[in-house]
Amino acid sequence: MKPPLPWLGREGTCGTMGTPSLQAVLVVAVALAGLSAPCPTCGQPNFIVILADDVGWGDLGANWAETKETPHLDELAAEGTRFVDFHSAASTCSPSRASLLTGRLGARNGVTHNFAITSVGGLPLNETTLAEVLQEAGYSTGAIGKWHLGHHGHHHPSFRGFDYYFGIPYSNDMGCTDTPGYNLPPCPSCPRHGTAARITRKDCYTEVALPLFENVTIVQQPVNLSSLAGRYAEKAAWFIQQASHSGRPFFLYLALAHMHVPLGVPPPALGQGRDIYGAGLREMDALVGQIKQVADSHGKGNTLLWFTGDNGPWAQKCELAGRLGPFVGAWQRQQGGSSAKQTTWEGGHRVPALVYWPGHIPARRTSHALLSTLDIFPTLVALAGVALPPNRRFDGLDVSPVLFGWSDVGHKVLLHPNSGAAGKVGEIETLRLAQYKAFYTTGGAMACDGSVGPAKHHHPPLIFNLDRDIQEQEPLDVVSREYQVVLPAIHRAYAQALEDISTDNITVADYSQDPAVTPCCNARHVACRCQALGADTATLDHPTGGGATWLCH
Repeated sequence: MKPPLPWLGREGTCGTMGTPSLQAVLVVAVALAGLSAPCPTCGQPNFIVILADDVGWGDLGANWAETKETPHLDELAAEGTRFVDFHSAASTCSPSRASLLTGRLGARNGVTHNFAITSVGGLPLNETTLAEVLQEAGYSTGAIGKWHLGHHGHHHPSFRGFDYYFGIPYSNDMGCTDTPGYNLPPCPSCPRHGTAARITRKDCYTEVALPLFENVTIVQQPVNLSSLAGRYAEKAAWFIQQASHSGRPFFLYLALAHMHVPLGVPPPALGQGRDIYGAGLREMDALVGQIKQVADSHGKGNTLLWFTGDNGPWAQKCELAGRLGPFVGAWQRQQGGSSAKQTTWEGGHRVPALVYWPGHIPARRTSHALLSTLDIFPTLVALAGVALPPNRRFDGLDVSPVLFGWSDVGHKVLLHPNSGAAGKVGEIETLRLAQYKAFYTTGGAMACDGSVGPAKHHHPPLIFNLDRDIQEQEPLDVVSREYQVVLPAIHRAYAQALEDISTDNITVADYSQDPAVTPCCNARHVACRCQALGADTATLDHPTGGGATWLCH
């Protein structure tokens, strides 16, 4: 048995990174690796953050040998650093994205569950986004892809620090399209005329079409999902080129539709089921490869690229869901329900993570540091040479020493909020302390077989040693010496974390709904069916894409 780490019995702070003798480590590491840290005279680096949707830890060949569909991502891992103990800040869409862009958990920033197509609010306006900080520091900022942090009024990304936006305001199944298929059998296409003969299903959006925005203008409704990946790649390349030619550093937040269903259907020869998922995985992989190539062509070594996921696979979609790798949540599976997306089991929030920055970040390195998407905000802010927003606390850390290979120490304590499977959404009832993971509440999301594991409260908590039991199969015996040694440290860390949150500046998101705020380019036409011409000519100098004319069908 690996003994508890020596600091387990000491008082500690939830957001503290242990880096003893860091100065000496930095000097040796730079000399050995031949790497260079960013410096004031070198200019500010560019940043690309690629966030995959519902991707599994095992969906990357670099993580899981059974996966063969990701040659570009595997190359990215070989040319950069792979993080194998990396976690999303929540295991569902809106809270995960809000935490990435603020460095703060939903218990602080107010975003605890997903926003709807009729949501009036979004990420609270008094929360500062990463884009706003970098924009103020002189960066060109662009968001491409899924937003899901509010689309009404000033919650739209064009008012949250992004000079340019192209994408869909929420998930790609939150509206009807002419390329449906995310359920089996597929959901119906958007109506073109009347609704009398419409077949409605409770798990399908049948009446309002999914919109595609360029800045604040809807340029297509319903969006053509089959061409969306190509348009994202095109717009990302355009943004990188525009920003590079301007001479300003840039921040691109690329939030992909992959691997969230619906997924594109492959040619008939490939069959169905897993072939559909594999085709989607290959498409995502190719898109990432294109972005990397474009970034390198505008100055290799000038751009940090960070790839990760928003949460684990959507298990109820069966063969259309991603691979968990070894993180199967075996204890929960025995109780019923899924241990992936929406849960605090490892399969719900342990996600793939790769960071690539030639000349700065070591190649072919695997880090076991305990990291999170929460760390992206403070790390990029530090690398840009600017200060964090004042008057609030952050759950993320500046982990640049870990990126550079100077340290392999991340979080001492990492909190996992409830994300819909059990307990009150947003509350912290699971935490990680070194190799130990404690559950005060457990529960499963809906599984492929339709089962849902019941919520169970644990006092004292259920504790797993992940070093020995990565499948979360057998909790420690409460009478064992190991359990008795680690329990006081877990209680102490948990109490300190909750106290820290309760005394912070906390915001509350507006989750009220009004059908009138549903994005619609033409309310007089069934399903808001229309097409805008001219909006694709928007540039960074004209971020609103004004002057579009409507072509309605």
